[in-house]
Amino acid sequence: MNDNQKKILDRFTRYISVWTTSKDDMENIPSTERQFDLSNMLGKELEKMGLQDVKVTDHSYVYATLPATNGMQDKKITGFISHVDTATEFSGENVKPIIHENYDGADILLTGSGKMLTTKAFSDLLTLKGKTLITTDGTTLLGADDKAGITAIMTMLDYLTNHPEEEHGELRICFTPDEEVGRGPDMFDVDGFGADYAYTVDGDYEGDVAYENFNACSAEIEIEGVNVHPGEAKDIMVNACLLAMEINEALPKGEIPACTEGREGFYHLCEMSGNESHASLYYILRDHDNDSFENRKKVITEICNKIGAKYPTGKVTCKITDSYANMSIVIEEHMDVVNLAKEAVSYLGMEPVSKPVRGGTDGAQLSFMGLPCPNLGTAGYGFHGPFEHVTVEGMETVSKILVYIAEHPLN
Repeated sequence: MNDNQKKILDRFTRYISVWTTSKDDMENIPSTERQFDLSNMLGKELEKMGLQDVKVTDHSYVYATLPATNGMQDKKITGFISHVDTATEFSGENVKPIIHENYDGADILLTGSGKMLTTKAFSDLLTLKGKTLITTDGTTLLGADDKAGITAIMTMLDYLTNHPEEEHGELRICFTPDEEVGRGPDMFDVDGFGADYAYTVDGDYEGDVAYENFNACSAEIEIEGVNVHPGEAKDIMVNACLLAMEINEALPKGEIPACTEGREGFYHLCEMSGNESHASLYYILRDHDNDSFENRKKVITEICNKIGAKYPTGKVTCKITDSYANMSIVIEEHMDVVNLAKEAVSYLGMEPVSKPVRGGTDGAQLSFMGLPCPNLGTAGYGFHGPFEHVTVEGMETVSKILVYIAEHPLN
Protein backbone atom coordinates (compact mmCIF):
# COMPACT_ATOMS: atom_id res chain seq x y z
CA MET A 1 0.00 0.00 0.00
CA ASN A 2 1.12 3.54 -0.68
CA ASP A 3 1.10 6.18 2.07
CA ASN A 4 -2.31 7.54 1.07
CA GLN A 5 -3.83 4.06 1.17
CA LYS A 6 -2.34 3.49 4.63
CA LYS A 7 -4.03 6.69 5.80
CA ILE A 8 -7.32 5.53 4.29
CA LEU A 9 -7.06 2.18 6.05
CA ASP A 10 -6.31 3.87 9.36
CA ARG A 11 -9.16 6.33 8.92
CA PHE A 12 -11.69 3.65 7.97
CA THR A 13 -10.76 1.25 10.78
CA ARG A 14 -11.02 4.07 13.32
CA TYR A 15 -14.50 4.94 12.13
CA ILE A 16 -15.82 1.38 12.13
CA SER A 17 -14.51 0.87 15.66
CA VAL A 18 -17.17 3.33 16.85
CA TRP A 19 -20.51 1.66 17.53
CA THR A 20 -23.17 3.78 15.83
CA THR A 21 -26.09 1.45 15.15
CA SER A 22 -29.37 3.34 14.98
CA LYS A 23 -32.67 2.02 16.33
CA ASP A 24 -36.15 1.70 14.84
CA ASP A 25 -39.29 3.19 16.35
CA MET A 26 -37.59 5.88 18.40
CA GLU A 27 -38.96 9.42 18.61
CA ASN A 28 -35.62 11.12 19.25
CA ILE A 29 -33.05 12.05 16.62
CA PRO A 30 -30.52 10.56 16.85
CA SER A 31 -32.30 7.35 17.78
CA THR A 32 -29.19 6.27 19.72
CA GLU A 33 -26.86 8.52 21.71
CA ARG A 34 -23.84 6.50 20.57
CA GLN A 35 -24.04 8.17 17.16
CA PHE A 36 -22.66 11.31 18.83
CA ASP A 37 -19.38 9.46 19.44
CA LEU A 38 -18.56 9.40 15.74
CA SER A 39 -20.17 12.76 14.98
CA ASN A 40 -18.02 14.46 17.62
CA MET A 41 -14.91 12.66 16.35
CA LEU A 42 -15.60 13.87 12.82
CA GLY A 43 -16.24 17.40 14.02
CA LYS A 44 -12.84 17.53 15.69
CA GLU A 45 -11.12 16.12 12.61
CA LEU A 46 -12.80 18.69 10.37
CA GLU A 47 -11.67 21.51 12.64
CA LYS A 48 -8.13 20.13 12.63
CA MET A 49 -8.18 20.11 8.82
CA GLY A 50 -9.05 23.79 8.90
CA LEU A 51 -12.63 23.69 7.66
CA GLN A 52 -14.89 26.56 8.64
CA ASP A 53 -18.27 26.74 10.39
CA VAL A 54 -17.81 23.25 11.85
CA LYS A 55 -20.83 22.35 13.96
CA VAL A 56 -22.18 19.22 15.61
CA THR A 57 -25.86 19.88 16.29
CA ASP A 58 -27.99 18.71 19.19
CA HIS A 59 -29.34 16.04 16.80
CA SER A 60 -25.87 14.70 15.82
CA TYR A 61 -25.67 16.30 12.37
CA VAL A 62 -22.14 17.41 11.47
CA TYR A 63 -21.84 20.48 9.21
CA ALA A 64 -18.69 22.09 7.79
CA THR A 65 -17.57 24.37 4.96
CA LEU A 66 -14.44 24.38 2.82
CA PRO A 67 -14.32 27.82 1.15
CA ALA A 68 -13.66 28.14 -2.57
CA THR A 69 -10.15 28.93 -3.74
CA ASN A 70 -9.45 32.30 -5.37
CA GLY A 71 -11.23 32.69 -8.67
CA MET A 72 -13.78 29.95 -7.95
CA GLN A 73 -16.11 31.86 -5.64
CA ASP A 74 -18.70 32.51 -8.35
CA LYS A 75 -19.25 28.81 -9.07
CA LYS A 76 -22.16 26.85 -7.64
CA ILE A 77 -21.72 25.36 -4.18
CA THR A 78 -21.26 21.56 -4.02
CA GLY A 79 -22.39 19.41 -1.10
CA PHE A 80 -21.20 15.97 0.02
CA ILE A 81 -23.21 13.86 2.47
CA SER A 82 -22.77 10.51 4.24
CA HIS A 83 -24.38 8.98 7.32
CA VAL A 84 -22.80 7.96 10.62
CA ASP A 85 -25.24 5.23 11.67
CA THR A 86 -25.14 1.57 10.68
CA ALA A 87 -27.95 -0.85 9.90
CA THR A 88 -30.25 -2.22 12.56
CA GLU A 89 -30.54 -5.76 11.13
CA PHE A 90 -27.17 -7.03 12.37
CA SER A 91 -24.77 -6.15 15.16
CA GLY A 92 -22.47 -3.18 14.62
CA GLU A 93 -20.79 -3.42 18.01
CA ASN A 94 -17.17 -4.52 18.56
CA VAL A 95 -16.37 -4.79 14.86
CA LYS A 96 -13.28 -6.92 14.23
CA PRO A 97 -12.06 -6.15 10.70
CA ILE A 98 -9.83 -8.59 8.87
CA ILE A 99 -7.37 -7.14 6.34
CA HIS A 100 -6.63 -9.32 3.31
CA GLU A 101 -3.67 -7.72 1.55
CA ASN A 102 -3.23 -8.76 -2.07
CA TYR A 103 -6.52 -10.65 -1.94
CA ASP A 104 -6.25 -13.85 -3.98
CA GLY A 105 -9.80 -13.86 -5.38
CA ALA A 106 -10.85 -17.01 -3.52
CA ASP A 107 -13.69 -17.70 -1.07
CA ILE A 108 -12.98 -16.37 2.43
CA LEU A 109 -13.59 -18.08 5.77
CA LEU A 110 -14.89 -15.56 8.31
CA THR A 111 -13.08 -16.97 11.31
CA GLY A 112 -15.29 -15.54 14.04
CA SER A 113 -18.45 -17.25 12.82
CA GLY A 114 -17.29 -19.98 10.45
CA LYS A 115 -19.35 -18.47 7.64
CA MET A 116 -17.98 -18.33 4.10
CA LEU A 117 -17.83 -15.20 1.98
CA THR A 118 -18.08 -16.76 -1.47
CA THR A 119 -17.49 -15.53 -4.98
CA LYS A 120 -20.66 -17.37 -6.03
CA ALA A 121 -22.83 -15.26 -3.74
CA PHE A 122 -20.78 -12.06 -4.19
CA SER A 123 -19.45 -12.00 -7.74
CA ASP A 124 -17.88 -8.55 -7.21
CA LEU A 125 -15.11 -10.36 -5.32
CA LEU A 126 -13.80 -11.63 -8.64
CA THR A 127 -12.99 -8.04 -9.62
CA LEU A 128 -11.11 -7.30 -6.38
CA LYS A 129 -8.23 -9.74 -6.77
CA GLY A 130 -4.88 -8.19 -5.86
CA LYS A 131 -6.43 -5.41 -3.79
CA THR A 132 -6.44 -4.84 -0.04
CA LEU A 133 -9.80 -6.30 0.96
CA ILE A 134 -11.42 -5.60 4.33
CA THR A 135 -14.02 -8.00 5.72
CA THR A 136 -15.53 -8.74 9.11
CA ASP A 137 -14.83 -11.84 11.18
CA GLY A 138 -18.48 -12.83 10.57
CA THR A 139 -19.84 -11.84 13.97
CA THR A 140 -20.82 -8.26 13.06
CA LEU A 141 -21.37 -6.13 10.02
CA LEU A 142 -18.38 -4.07 8.89
CA GLY A 143 -19.92 -0.61 8.79
CA ALA A 144 -18.76 0.26 5.28
CA ASP A 145 -22.34 1.48 4.89
CA ASP A 146 -21.66 4.28 5.27
CA LYS A 147 -18.26 4.71 6.93
CA ALA A 148 -16.64 3.99 3.57
CA GLY A 149 -18.51 7.04 2.28
CA ILE A 150 -17.35 9.10 5.25
CA THR A 151 -13.78 7.89 4.69
CA ALA A 152 -13.90 8.94 1.02
CA ILE A 153 -15.21 12.41 1.89
CA MET A 154 -12.64 12.94 4.64
CA THR A 155 -9.86 11.71 2.32
CA MET A 156 -11.01 14.17 -0.36
CA LEU A 157 -10.93 17.00 2.19
CA ASP A 158 -7.52 15.91 3.45
CA TYR A 159 -6.18 16.09 -0.09
CA LEU A 160 -7.64 19.50 -0.89
CA THR A 161 -6.58 21.12 2.39
CA ASN A 162 -3.04 19.81 1.91
CA HIS A 163 -2.88 20.98 -1.73
CA PRO A 164 -3.89 24.67 -1.59
CA GLU A 165 -2.62 25.12 -5.13
CA GLU A 166 -5.52 22.95 -6.38
CA GLU A 167 -8.50 25.08 -7.44
CA HIS A 168 -11.93 24.02 -6.21
CA GLY A 169 -15.36 25.48 -5.58
CA GLU A 170 -16.98 26.00 -2.21
CA LEU A 171 -17.87 22.72 -0.50
CA ARG A 172 -20.49 22.02 2.12
CA ILE A 173 -20.20 18.82 4.13
CA CYS A 174 -22.81 17.05 6.23
CA PHE A 175 -22.73 13.75 8.10
CA THR A 176 -26.23 12.70 9.13
CA PRO A 177 -27.62 10.35 11.79
CA ASP A 178 -30.41 7.78 11.42
CA GLU A 179 -30.27 7.21 7.66
CA GLU A 180 -30.76 3.49 8.22
CA VAL A 181 -34.10 4.08 9.93
CA GLY A 182 -35.25 6.50 7.23
CA ARG A 183 -34.92 9.69 9.29
CA GLY A 184 -31.63 11.17 8.11
CA PRO A 185 -33.23 14.19 6.41
CA ASP A 186 -35.78 14.85 9.17
CA MET A 187 -33.67 17.53 10.88
CA PHE A 188 -31.45 18.38 7.90
CA ASP A 189 -31.15 22.15 7.49
CA VAL A 190 -31.32 22.49 3.69
CA ASP A 191 -31.31 26.29 3.75
CA GLY A 192 -28.47 26.44 6.27
CA PHE A 193 -26.49 23.84 4.33
CA GLY A 194 -26.55 26.25 1.44
CA ALA A 195 -25.41 23.96 -1.36
CA ASP A 196 -26.84 24.29 -4.87
CA TYR A 197 -26.63 20.53 -5.37
CA ALA A 198 -25.11 17.64 -3.45
CA TYR A 199 -24.14 13.99 -3.58
CA THR A 200 -24.79 11.32 -1.01
CA VAL A 201 -21.82 8.94 -0.98
CA ASP A 202 -23.68 5.79 -0.02
CA GLY A 203 -23.69 3.28 -2.91
CA ASP A 204 -21.57 0.28 -3.86
CA TYR A 205 -19.59 0.17 -7.15
CA GLU A 206 -17.03 3.00 -7.28
CA GLY A 207 -18.44 4.27 -10.56
CA ASP A 208 -22.07 4.21 -9.49
CA VAL A 209 -24.01 7.43 -10.16
CA ALA A 210 -27.56 6.63 -9.09
CA TYR A 211 -30.55 8.92 -9.40
CA GLU A 212 -33.45 6.48 -9.36
CA ASN A 213 -34.68 4.71 -6.24
CA PHE A 214 -37.73 2.84 -5.03
CA ASN A 215 -41.04 4.37 -4.12
CA ALA A 216 -41.57 2.99 -0.63
CA CYS A 217 -44.27 2.45 1.95
CA SER A 218 -45.07 0.13 4.84
CA ALA A 219 -48.20 -1.95 5.45
CA GLU A 220 -49.08 -2.75 9.06
CA ILE A 221 -51.75 -5.43 9.28
CA GLU A 222 -53.56 -6.22 12.53
CA ILE A 223 -55.80 -9.29 12.80
CA GLU A 224 -58.29 -9.87 15.61
CA GLY A 225 -59.41 -13.48 15.90
CA VAL A 226 -61.92 -15.33 18.03
CA ASN A 227 -60.41 -17.78 20.47
CA VAL A 228 -62.16 -20.57 22.37
CA HIS A 229 -61.07 -23.98 23.63
CA PRO A 230 -60.03 -26.00 20.54
CA GLY A 231 -62.25 -28.86 21.66
CA GLU A 232 -65.30 -26.61 21.31
CA ALA A 233 -64.10 -24.50 18.36
CA LYS A 234 -66.43 -25.78 15.67
CA ASP A 235 -67.98 -22.80 13.80
CA ILE A 236 -66.72 -20.41 16.48
CA MET A 237 -62.91 -20.10 16.39
CA VAL A 238 -61.29 -17.63 14.03
CA ASN A 239 -57.55 -18.30 14.34
CA ALA A 240 -55.73 -15.01 13.75
CA CYS A 241 -52.52 -16.84 12.85
CA LEU A 242 -54.27 -18.74 10.07
CA LEU A 243 -55.75 -15.51 8.71
CA ALA A 244 -52.26 -14.02 8.65
CA MET A 245 -51.03 -17.01 6.63
CA GLU A 246 -53.97 -16.66 4.27
CA ILE A 247 -53.20 -12.98 3.67
CA ASN A 248 -49.58 -13.70 2.83
CA GLU A 249 -50.55 -16.62 0.59
CA ALA A 250 -52.91 -14.35 -1.38
CA LEU A 251 -50.14 -11.93 -2.39
CA PRO A 252 -48.69 -12.28 -5.93
CA LYS A 253 -46.35 -15.26 -6.07
CA GLY A 254 -42.67 -14.56 -6.56
CA GLU A 255 -42.94 -10.82 -5.96
CA ILE A 256 -40.58 -10.91 -2.99
CA PRO A 257 -36.99 -9.60 -2.64
CA ALA A 258 -35.42 -13.03 -3.16
CA CYS A 259 -37.08 -13.37 -6.59
CA THR A 260 -36.75 -9.84 -7.99
CA GLU A 261 -34.04 -7.57 -9.36
CA GLY A 262 -33.48 -4.36 -11.32
CA ARG A 263 -36.69 -2.34 -11.53
CA GLU A 264 -38.89 -5.19 -10.32
CA GLY A 265 -40.87 -4.28 -7.23
CA PHE A 266 -41.86 -6.50 -4.31
CA TYR A 267 -43.83 -7.16 -1.15
CA HIS A 268 -41.50 -7.94 1.75
CA LEU A 269 -42.74 -9.50 4.98
CA CYS A 270 -40.39 -8.08 7.63
CA GLU A 271 -42.08 -9.15 10.86
CA MET A 272 -44.88 -11.42 12.04
CA SER A 273 -46.20 -12.33 15.45
CA GLY A 274 -49.34 -13.59 17.07
CA ASN A 275 -51.56 -16.26 18.54
CA GLU A 276 -55.12 -17.42 17.99
CA SER A 277 -56.56 -14.18 19.34
CA HIS A 278 -54.36 -11.60 17.67
CA ALA A 279 -51.71 -11.55 14.93
CA SER A 280 -49.64 -8.83 13.26
CA LEU A 281 -47.89 -8.64 9.90
CA TYR A 282 -45.49 -5.90 8.88
CA TYR A 283 -44.64 -5.49 5.20
CA ILE A 284 -42.65 -3.03 3.17
CA LEU A 285 -43.75 -2.39 -0.42
CA ARG A 286 -41.30 -1.20 -3.06
CA ASP A 287 -41.51 -0.29 -6.76
CA HIS A 288 -39.69 2.11 -9.09
CA ASP A 289 -42.75 2.74 -11.26
CA ASN A 290 -45.29 4.97 -9.52
CA ASP A 291 -48.39 3.38 -11.10
CA SER A 292 -47.20 -0.10 -10.17
CA PHE A 293 -46.39 1.13 -6.67
CA GLU A 294 -49.90 2.50 -6.19
CA ASN A 295 -51.30 -0.79 -7.46
CA ARG A 296 -49.32 -2.71 -4.83
CA LYS A 297 -50.97 -0.63 -2.11
CA LYS A 298 -54.36 -1.40 -3.67
CA VAL A 299 -53.66 -5.14 -3.91
CA ILE A 300 -52.62 -5.63 -0.29
CA THR A 301 -55.51 -3.46 0.96
CA GLU A 302 -58.07 -5.38 -1.10
CA ILE A 303 -56.69 -8.73 0.12
CA CYS A 304 -57.09 -7.61 3.72
CA ASN A 305 -60.63 -6.37 3.06
CA LYS A 306 -61.60 -9.60 1.31
CA ILE A 307 -60.28 -11.86 4.06
CA GLY A 308 -61.79 -9.61 6.72
CA ALA A 309 -65.18 -9.97 5.02
CA LYS A 310 -64.72 -13.74 4.83
CA TYR A 311 -64.47 -13.95 8.63
CA PRO A 312 -66.98 -11.36 9.90
CA THR A 313 -66.60 -12.29 13.58
CA GLY A 314 -62.92 -11.38 13.34
CA LYS A 315 -61.34 -8.13 12.20
CA VAL A 316 -58.56 -7.25 9.75
CA THR A 317 -57.11 -3.74 9.44
CA CYS A 318 -54.36 -2.55 7.09
CA LYS A 319 -52.52 0.74 7.63
CA ILE A 320 -50.42 2.02 4.70
CA THR A 321 -47.72 4.60 5.47
CA ASP A 322 -45.65 6.21 2.71
CA SER A 323 -41.89 6.33 3.36
CA TYR A 324 -40.15 7.97 0.39
CA ALA A 325 -40.53 8.52 -3.36
CA ASN A 326 -38.42 7.94 -6.47
CA MET A 327 -36.04 10.89 -6.73
CA SER A 328 -35.74 10.56 -10.52
CA ILE A 329 -38.74 12.90 -10.78
CA VAL A 330 -36.55 15.68 -9.35
CA ILE A 331 -33.13 14.69 -10.67
CA GLU A 332 -34.25 14.48 -14.29
CA GLU A 333 -34.63 18.27 -14.10
CA HIS A 334 -30.97 18.54 -12.95
CA MET A 335 -29.10 16.11 -15.16
CA ASP A 336 -26.05 18.40 -15.20
CA VAL A 337 -25.42 17.23 -11.61
CA VAL A 338 -25.51 13.59 -12.75
CA ASN A 339 -23.39 14.27 -15.82
CA LEU A 340 -20.67 15.93 -13.73
CA ALA A 341 -20.37 12.81 -11.60
CA LYS A 342 -20.28 10.58 -14.67
CA GLU A 343 -17.57 12.79 -16.13
CA ALA A 344 -15.53 12.29 -12.95
CA VAL A 345 -15.90 8.51 -13.14
CA SER A 346 -14.90 8.46 -16.81
CA TYR A 347 -11.90 10.71 -16.12
CA LEU A 348 -10.57 8.03 -13.79
CA GLY A 349 -10.88 5.40 -16.50
CA MET A 350 -14.01 3.64 -15.30
CA GLU A 351 -17.43 3.08 -16.76
CA PRO A 352 -20.13 5.15 -15.03
CA VAL A 353 -23.19 3.10 -14.16
CA SER A 354 -26.62 4.48 -13.27
CA LYS A 355 -28.56 1.48 -12.09
CA PRO A 356 -31.80 1.87 -10.13
CA VAL A 357 -31.22 1.82 -6.38
CA ARG A 358 -33.16 -1.05 -4.81
CA GLY A 359 -33.65 0.95 -1.63
CA GLY A 360 -33.58 4.56 -0.56
CA THR A 361 -31.01 7.15 0.40
CA ASP A 362 -30.99 10.44 2.27
CA GLY A 363 -30.55 11.96 -1.18
CA ALA A 364 -34.01 10.83 -2.27
CA GLN A 365 -35.74 12.80 0.46
CA LEU A 366 -33.33 15.73 0.19
CA SER A 367 -34.03 15.99 -3.53
CA PHE A 368 -37.72 16.49 -2.77
CA MET A 369 -36.71 19.05 -0.12
CA GLY A 370 -35.08 21.21 -2.81
CA LEU A 371 -31.52 19.85 -2.84
CA PRO A 372 -30.83 17.77 -6.00
CA CYS A 373 -28.82 14.89 -4.62
CA PRO A 374 -27.77 11.81 -6.66
CA ASN A 375 -26.04 8.93 -4.92
CA LEU A 376 -22.42 7.89 -5.55
CA GLY A 377 -20.70 4.56 -4.93
CA THR A 378 -18.45 3.88 -1.94
CA ALA A 379 -16.65 0.71 -3.12
CA GLY A 380 -18.46 -1.29 -0.43
CA TYR A 381 -20.54 -4.42 -1.01
CA GLY A 382 -22.70 -6.90 0.91
CA PHE A 383 -24.20 -4.24 3.16
CA HIS A 384 -26.31 -4.86 6.28
CA GLY A 385 -24.79 -8.17 7.31
CA PRO A 386 -21.69 -10.22 8.12
CA PHE A 387 -20.59 -10.44 4.46
CA GLU A 388 -19.97 -6.72 4.08
CA HIS A 389 -16.63 -5.90 2.44
CA VAL A 390 -14.70 -3.03 0.88
CA THR A 391 -11.25 -2.37 -0.57
CA VAL A 392 -8.77 0.33 0.36
CA GLU A 393 -8.09 0.98 -3.31
CA GLY A 394 -11.81 1.37 -3.97
CA MET A 395 -12.20 3.99 -1.26
CA GLU A 396 -9.17 5.79 -2.67
CA THR A 397 -10.80 5.83 -6.11
CA VAL A 398 -14.04 7.24 -4.68
CA SER A 399 -12.10 10.01 -2.97
CA LYS A 400 -10.52 10.91 -6.32
CA ILE A 401 -13.97 11.05 -7.92
CA LEU A 402 -15.02 13.49 -5.21
CA VAL A 403 -11.89 15.59 -5.76
CA TYR A 404 -12.72 15.86 -9.47
CA ILE A 405 -16.29 16.94 -8.68
CA ALA A 406 -15.01 19.50 -6.17
CA GLU A 407 -12.54 20.91 -8.69
CA HIS A 408 -15.13 21.17 -11.50
CA PRO A 409 -18.16 22.86 -9.91
CA LEU A 410 -21.11 23.75 -12.09
CA ASN A 411 -21.51 27.33 -13.28
